[in-house]
Amino acid sequence: MAFRTNQGARTRLERRLFGKRILFTNRTAWSTAEVVAAYRSQAGVESGFRQLKDPHVVSFSPLHQWTDQKIRVHVFYCVLALAVAHLMRRQAEQAQLPLSVRELLDQLAGIEETVLLYHDGGKGRPRAQRMLTDMNATQRTLADLFDIQRYAPTR
Repeated sequence: MAFRTNQGARTRLERRLFGKRILFTNRTAWSTAEVVAAYRSQAGVESGFRQLKDPHVVSFSPLHQWTDQKIRVHVFYCVLALAVAHLMRRQAEQAQLPLSVRELLDQLAGIEETVLLYHDGGKGRPRAQRMLTDMNATQRTLADLFDIQRYAPTR
């Protein structure tokens, strides 16, 4: 590929479009809106890679694998976990709960289960009752949205 630049035309263009971006693409079948949408989605992809490095979201490290196959599996489930987290974030956003992936995971991590043991004074095993801890409004909305109660043991 060979190209040249008309410096005078470029300077005039820079003065007129200062602060703008010029996008070049080889996707000639795409509409302008599709090109702009693809460009803007790049930030989301870069954010995903940053989250893969963040130990508080979905992190590649620590990596305690040495063989190529095990490293591939580790990378696969990290990317899969990030994809699931983003799908959950999107579902929460559709339910009028705009949260980042990190905020979503923090809220979900705050939903805990507790086990209450009741002794009846006899010789038998104590009776156990499992229940979810108190939740704030956001956590309650997320619990309802993702039907978390379904995963909580009943006994």
